[in-house]
Amino acid sequence: MSYALVWFKRDLRWQDHDALAQASKNGPVRCIYIVEPELWLQPDCALQHFEFIRESLTELDAFLRAHGGCLEVHTGEAVDVLNRLWDESPFSKLYSHEETGNGFTYARDLKVATWCHANKVVWTEFAQFGVVRRLKSRRSWRTHWERHMASPIQDVHGLRFLKPASAEPFVMSAPDHLQHDPPLRQRGGRLQALATMHHFFNARSIGYRGGISSPLSAPDACSRLSAYLAYGCISMREVVQQTRRHLEQLPPQASWHRSGLSAFISRLYWHCHFIQKLESEPEIEWRNMHRGYDNLREHDFNPEHFDALKQARTGWPMVDACVTMLRETGWLNFRMRAMLVSVAAYPLWLHWRPVGEWLATQFLDYEPGIHWSQMQMQSGTTGINTTRVYNPIKQAQDHDPKGIFVRRWLPVMRSVPDPWLFEPWKMPPNLQPARTSIANPLIEKPVVDLTSAVRESKNRLHARRQSPEVRMGNQAVVDKHASRKTVEQPTKNKAAKTVSKQQLGFNF
Repeated sequence: MSYALVWFKRDLRWQDHDALAQASKNGPVRCIYIVEPELWLQPDCALQHFEFIRESLTELDAFLRAHGGCLEVHTGEAVDVLNRLWDESPFSKLYSHEETGNGFTYARDLKVATWCHANKVVWTEFAQFGVVRRLKSRRSWRTHWERHMASPIQDVHGLRFLKPASAEPFVMSAPDHLQHDPPLRQRGGRLQALATMHHFFNARSIGYRGGISSPLSAPDACSRLSAYLAYGCISMREVVQQTRRHLEQLPPQASWHRSGLSAFISRLYWHCHFIQKLESEPEIEWRNMHRGYDNLREHDFNPEHFDALKQARTGWPMVDACVTMLRETGWLNFRMRAMLVSVAAYPLWLHWRPVGEWLATQFLDYEPGIHWSQMQMQSGTTGINTTRVYNPIKQAQDHDPKGIFVRRWLPVMRSVPDPWLFEPWKMPPNLQPARTSIANPLIEKPVVDLTSAVRESKNRLHARRQSPEVRMGNQAVVDKHASRKTVEQPTKNKAAKTVSKQQLGFNF
């Protein structure tokens, strides 16, 4: 019997799932998820990602069982799994969503395409976000995005399965080598995604405007949908349409609430805009977007600085508190993420690639398209963005003036008086807290002098930026990656300022 194979990847839902909806219209289906050992060996993978996926797939399997089937979990490389399924029962059609993932998934999809062609299997892929595969020009991108977001939500009707559900319960075990599953992370699944979205619209969104910058207010003010979007527990189209519907229902006097949700939609747009960069140029995962910045930091990498950052021992309380929160929860608001990358790139002078690999394992909502573009943007290697250097002392003063956040995540700071809270190394020795254990160390000086290190790093970056080869290459990056939402055609001398709105970030 001919049937369609539905391959779930980072689209772990049943509602508004184009692949499942279209496959179900053409006969019986077989639904699979592939645990790829080599994928989970990649340096951007962590146990928290696997567990979030497992939780999401458990819900998906329950939905499919309620309709007479189940989700089959197969382990192995994708082509090998497809071969085994083909040998067991040949299929003529493969359905999935497009994936703008890391270099491994890009290469894997090329292999799958070759396999499908050799076996005369028609592979139909659907857009996961407002991202356009094989986009020829950025000029038409916004039109594509709006068209996708306005298209109807896809419902699944009349599911028929090739074979009945397995009598065995759903089981999916993580590879032994995976590490890092934060105790306070969000849990996966579509039901959790829907509950989070509805709570945001009906309660928390009123604090979105003005609340997303501080690490104190952001956990509640932000939508907290980023992980659910990253793994497709809910579709971008659903979120955009629900947001616009909620906006229409707001009373005229709710201007504050309205402006916040309008800003939220803008950030959903920028979410897809950045993923499009990786889709159009997969190499930005591992090489500079502007090749004129090659060898800027590669040969000066200081492993001691990197270790201090990862261990929350930089000496700057706001930085160390953010690293600690991230380690315990898997989430941090965008401004603080930008500050971490800025501190890594400028005073610590670390190359964005190893820092990005580490942060990818720390972020539950790791989305490669956004992640690598932002790593480069905050590190100054795109050639088209204004240099932004976040001062960790000023960020603490602006967004945690009473030290509530710092003291929450750094217990040793709870005994530091307010005047020295954000610069504790200036505290008189007689006021410094005594070491009571390894977990309560003495206050130490920052790993580098902030002022002089930032000055030197900015001088080095700006010297490279003014070089003829960099200036000549700016326009090519603008043409390929810059949004046309703000500026259609930048002048020659303003290429580096054409995408200032991209600095808004992604506070979901």
